[in-house]
Amino acid sequence: MVRAVLLLALGGPDPPGPAPPGPAPCRVLYARTFGTPPGTPPAPGDPPRQRLRRKEQLLAVARQVTSQCRLLQSSSGCPSSPTPQLPDEPMALQDAPGGLFQLPPGDPFPERVTVAWLSVLALAFALVCDPQENLSLAEITLRRLAPRLLASLRLLGPGADVLLRPETADLLLDRLLPHGQMLFLNERFLQAMDREMGIKASR
Repeated sequence: MVRAVLLLALGGPDPPGPAPPGPAPCRVLYARTFGTPPGTPPAPGDPPRQRLRRKEQLLAVARQVTSQCRLLQSSSGCPSSPTPQLPDEPMALQDAPGGLFQLPPGDPFPERVTVAWLSVLALAFALVCDPQENLSLAEITLRRLAPRLLASLRLLGPGADVLLRPETADLLLDRLLPHGQMLFLNERFLQAMDREMGIKASR
């Protein structure tokens, strides 16, 4: 089962000005969780604390994904883009860099989870999965989901922040990840879904 989906801006290199040296922090642009985080006991009557705990977990995952992306960019000699950019043309993501890593129990989830991630320009996508999940299917799902989420993004201005249409992202996840369950989907289903939702940027 997929526990969470994240879309984040990786942040750029050293920020200008008198700010402390170091890369700009990543920013979670969109996150959705499925079910109860593993190992988390129910806390009736205290939803604000549950929401805060879940936000902290997702931020911890986002920081780990950012570290993995920067490590890969550093080893390949490809500098990261300081601001989010969107492609001018529809893009296939078969060759986009990505990977897998595990988070041990307690860091940040009480139980071990596996994270599949994909880096596209200054953005990253991640699936937080149960450790026994089919990781090949997780990678396929991520590569199908990423271009469709990209089609839901738009820039607020040149070099400005990215805006995601959350209702479109929610609808995509309802179709591709119902209740956090990954599906074996054929291309005919995906093409019909793209036509229905008016998505033209996915391949």
